[in-house]
Amino acid sequence: IGVKETHQMTIFRIIAAILHLGNLEIQGERDGEACSVSSDDEHLSSFCSLLGVEHSQMQHWLCHRK
Repeated sequence: IGVKETHQMTIFRIIAAILHLGNLEIQGERDGEACSVSSDDEHLSSFCSLLGVEHSQMQHWLCHRK
């Protein structure tokens, strides 16, 4: 469709990261008032490496609104 190969790889990396994020297991805590993500979740690690974001920061901000 006319998309350069470098752009295709970037698009594929973003799509793969989104798919990994969908497989992430989020555990509810305190009767649904809080949640947590396991630090050794392989999907979180893949998501972070694909997008180049810090693992601990993403783990924190997936569970906090502010």
